[in-house]
Amino acid sequence: MIRVAIAILLTAVAPLIVMADDTAGDFDFYVLALSWSPSYCARTGSTDTTQCGVERHGFIAHGLWPQYETGYPEYCRSRLSSRVPNATVEKIIDVTPSAGLIQHQWKKHGICSGLEQSTYFDLLRRAFTKVSIPENYAELGLDVVRNPEAIEAAFVTANPGLQSGGIAITCKERRLADVRICLTKDLEYRKCNEVDRKACRTRWIQIPGIR
Repeated sequence: MIRVAIAILLTAVAPLIVMADDTAGDFDFYVLALSWSPSYCARTGSTDTTQCGVERHGFIAHGLWPQYETGYPEYCRSRLSSRVPNATVEKIIDVTPSAGLIQHQWKKHGICSGLEQSTYFDLLRRAFTKVSIPENYAELGLDVVRNPEAIEAAFVTANPGLQSGGIAITCKERRLADVRICLTKDLEYRKCNEVDRKACRTRWIQIPGIR
């Protein structure tokens, strides 16, 4: 019985051991996650006044996530501080309008890039500004319903070099959640089969308006 209990315990903690051993800087490519902020605010009822207060946002930079071809690293061990100072938060909060989200994304994903904080957040800004938001989604004032494939097609059209195999539209509770775009370490568009396979398969999703 003791051996069985030990085996069960080792099985339960195995994923944690793997995550703890993820090495910062050892990954294959990035995913730029662009969240549709009105969906998040509507779904969670967030009290974060920067993101969900009087000033409303459309697409925001959710994060720039290091990826393996299969799976991804997270919470990597590193000499880098897990805390983002207020001065750094202020420099990026215009594209990621939530101090809590900035802190969380750095701890879970940013450290795994192996980059210093300033370099990582500069890269996040470059990735965010690289992607052109389709005109129909830049200032969406009313709730609309769209097919995820139509949203993907709009981004592909607006961004030369981006292919359908390098972007995924995700959804939660039948609302648009993220547009995830795969980028090389040099921020060039690339394909990513695993990310693409995790795209939303719902036929229609709601896109809450910016208001």
